[in-house]
Amino acid sequence: MKIRIAGVVSDSIVDGPGLRFALFVQGCPHHCPGCHNPQTHDPQGGFEVTTESLLKEILSDPLLDGVTFSGGEPLMQPVPLTEMAREINKRGLNIIVYTGFLWEDIVKANRSDWNDLLKNVDVLVDGPFVKSLRDWQLQYKGSSNQRYIDVKHSLAEGRLVEIESLERMPACA
Repeated sequence: MKIRIAGVVSDSIVDGPGLRFALFVQGCPHHCPGCHNPQTHDPQGGFEVTTESLLKEILSDPLLDGVTFSGGEPLMQPVPLTEMAREINKRGLNIIVYTGFLWEDIVKANRSDWNDLLKNVDVLVDGPFVKSLRDWQLQYKGSSNQRYIDVKHSLAEGRLVEIESLERMPACA
């Protein structure tokens, strides 16, 4: 399966706890002022790769603690990310997804493709980047409105379950 990406960082220590493979998808409808990755906004930008090639790279690194899907907006390409997430989970790696959408709006939309992705994610960092709420002291998020959501527990309990810090991240999905 193909996915359009802006790029990857195969050994990130800033996109979540531990050593992570960070995948930056291409395309974002939010266009947040002050966005850290404005080059990812154009859905026709970046380049296409296969999920198989990305998985091969991810799964060949025994030092990884997890994988981060960022962007752009990962929810704009949920099907290839779900395919990847299923394989990543089988290897015991945790998955973080950054989205500009709010959890409540994602749940309300009740899209099967988004729901399938969420079932394979450990933590969702939700909410748009808000430049006036930027705080350099925040760990793994850009503005104070963004939340760390324990996806597995939120889905099981039918309500939003926040976690205080990604250092207290739940086990993989």
